[in-house]
Amino acid sequence: MTTITIFGNGNMGQAIGGVFARGGASIHYIGSEGAGAQIEGDIVVLAVSYPALSQIAGAYGDQFAGKVVVDITNPLDFTTVDALVVPAGSSAAAELQAALPAARVVKAFNTNFAATLVSGVVGEAGTTVLVAGDDESAKRALVSAVEAGGLSAVDAGALARAHELEALGFLQLTLAASEKIGWNAGFSLVR
Repeated sequence: MTTITIFGNGNMGQAIGGVFARGGASIHYIGSEGAGAQIEGDIVVLAVSYPALSQIAGAYGDQFAGKVVVDITNPLDFTTVDALVVPAGSSAAAELQAALPAARVVKAFNTNFAATLVSGVVGEAGTTVLVAGDDESAKRALVSAVEAGGLSAVDAGALARAHELEALGFLQLTLAASEKIGWNAGFSLVR
């Protein structure tokens, strides 16, 4: 059985945990009160806000060595919801990989809303999780866990593609925040 640790037990953490649990994984949550907790999973999902990434990396750095670390963040300026706060051409996932060089960082779930992970659909299409990363075995492990939970997953390429995934997540969030789409909507990938 796969064990997955999820930092954050809000809407996204619970929805992602539900996907993995449907696939038979054992889920271990670490909330904001979990300072000093042990990371149990081989896959670790950071279902937190972008500013929390550096705090978690600093507090748990050595425990991430060799693990698949999933960054779901969209690095937005949440005061205006009008700009990404990472340097042009970079991404939150690239920053995280630099902070955790012994981890195998992948970007995923940032283009999905919690409701679409729970329902398994975006409109009438199935929910697809896009996954980007430089470690092929890390991507395969995450894709397998997502597919075991009943959703589709697509390898979106190298970790450099996290830049585009974050831009897509940013667009989706701004559309939802301005009430042009609902929080149960999103982009679907039709193959």
